[in-house]
Amino acid sequence: MDDIFAALAHPARRRLLDLLFERDGRTLGDLERHLPQDMQMTRFGVMKHLRVLEDAHLVTTRKVGREKHHYLNPAPLQLVADRWISRYAAPFLRAMSDLKTHLEERTTPMTPSAPRHVYELYIRATAQAVWDIITDDAKTPLYQHFNMTSRTDWRVGGSIEFLMGDRAVIAGEILALEPPQRLTMSFHARWSPEVAADKPSRVTWEITPVGTDACKLTLVHDGFDGETATSKAVVSGWPETLSRLKTLAETGIPFAMEPAYAPAG
Repeated sequence: MDDIFAALAHPARRRLLDLLFERDGRTLGDLERHLPQDMQMTRFGVMKHLRVLEDAHLVTTRKVGREKHHYLNPAPLQLVADRWISRYAAPFLRAMSDLKTHLEERTTPMTPSAPRHVYELYIRATAQAVWDIITDDAKTPLYQHFNMTSRTDWRVGGSIEFLMGDRAVIAGEILALEPPQRLTMSFHARWSPEVAADKPSRVTWEITPVGTDACKLTLVHDGFDGETATSKAVVSGWPETLSRLKTLAETGIPFAMEPAYAPAG
């Protein structure tokens, strides 16, 4: 975690994270233009600071055509919270996630072709081990938000449902199944009338081996029809899900977390 705290130590890097907090998916030029006057620097200087944030996994990037889009990656900060904070202040962390959602409601929409949410973290487990967890319905409640269960027909074109009790709160279809590196599914939220009215979006899990006993997990949630109720709601759930998945893959022990709120019934 030393690299996280070192990356946060510089005010310019904190400001870059603030800009991504206000609106995800910014390009280098956009970030450069929106730095305050007292932090103006060369394009190369901005690139250096972004590289430090990327190395600490606080920022992740995605190429769209010739442009690189930058995303705030909250997963490492969630891990810090899990270690020292969540036992005492989980409701306040949820409030911070809700604040991010509230701020995003006021900002200019991103380029439609750019992914809406991108999360990235490294796991001390093989790609196969992580794949075996996310494609095993029996393990879903050990890491999923709200301890949801799932019911899946594991083939391309097969259905997938995430349930709370007997109620399906997310429904989708398997769009790509490439073990042990890529899983793509459509995502139709149904936990409230607001999200149920949205068109289905898309979730992609990408697992890249790093050496022999570790991997990089990237989750991309895109395909939204603009700023939808679903795109705003999922901000709170994914960091917790990924944090719990990492704990489970590395230790074999589920990380229990009491939710600060529940979806509307």
